[in-house]
Amino acid sequence: MQRRDLLRFGLGASLFLGAASLVGCSEQTPSAGYQALRKDDLPLLQALIPVVLAGTQASTEQVLQSLDHKLAALSPAMLKLTRQLFDLLTLPLTRGPLTGVWGSWAEATDAEIERFLERWRDSSLNLLRQGHASLLQLLLMAWYERPEAWAACGYPGPPKI
Repeated sequence: MQRRDLLRFGLGASLFLGAASLVGCSEQTPSAGYQALRKDDLPLLQALIPVVLAGTQASTEQVLQSLDHKLAALSPAMLKLTRQLFDLLTLPLTRGPLTGVWGSWAEATDAEIERFLERWRDSSLNLLRQGHASLLQLLLMAWYERPEAWAACGYPGPPKI
């Protein structure tokens, strides 16, 4: 490992550990109308859904409802990990350095969100690549479980019993 890589790793670890100590500071109660999604999670997800599901007929609200249903069914440990990921992405202290989105998610452009997703996908840090994969899997599962998504991909739906 070269000196520059060591310094970069040290800075990243410091940011991560500092952010991890703040995780849990956000309110843990669900937002009105949701079982698991919190008020602070909504702007992040409302910004990500149109970018991640671009080219589909996905309704942001429908995807949020499906995602909420999926999160509510998670074990407490998995829900806690998912909320920690959302917290890292929504806390202003960590959002800017980790994502490159320095303003609020509601004001982020599609291009900024795409750069963030590419940055995490191509990161040399495994933790960021895992975060990218987790975000995409959550949103894609939430959309493709919906009957509205089935016709577009040629899925006739589950067999009738």
